[in-house]
Amino acid sequence: MDTTAATNAPAHHGVTVRHNFETAHRLPHLGGKCTNLHGHSWWVEVSAAAPALDSSTVVEFGAFKAELRSWIDTHLDHGAMLGVDDPLAKVLADHGSKLYRFGAPQPLPAEEFATNLPHPTVEAVAVLLGRVAMDVLVGLGHAPGARIEGVRVTETHVNSALWRGGSA
Repeated sequence: MDTTAATNAPAHHGVTVRHNFETAHRLPHLGGKCTNLHGHSWWVEVSAAAPALDSSTVVEFGAFKAELRSWIDTHLDHGAMLGVDDPLAKVLADHGSKLYRFGAPQPLPAEEFATNLPHPTVEAVAVLLGRVAMDVLVGLGHAPGARIEGVRVTETHVNSALWRGGSA
């Protein structure tokens, strides 16, 4: 078997972490039925890639998985995601509900990942989780040139959004 082409091609290695979470959101700026507060069983797939391996890994799987899942469970799972201009945000916060605000002018530290994302659309949630994943990757040991290659967020079994990432 001739392996010349394979050995001359740039190497590409990747890992993918999947997680699910239950979160409500609403999109009053769009009109229609999504103006109502409603929930989804969200799924996220985060893929990290590197051109070469470091200690035989792109990133240590256990730590990467644990950090991503912990952030999602702490800030999103069994809560609500609302745009900062949504009048329900104050009501829910005043009643002690778990709330993640998109586009907050004075964001809490975790909400800084949603800067410049005014509404919790599935596309914006993919960007949010891509930013979180990049932050997690930077904080962990990883192969040289490792990056978040993409994030797919599925809000229903037929609707999903894809965000393509950048370098760590």
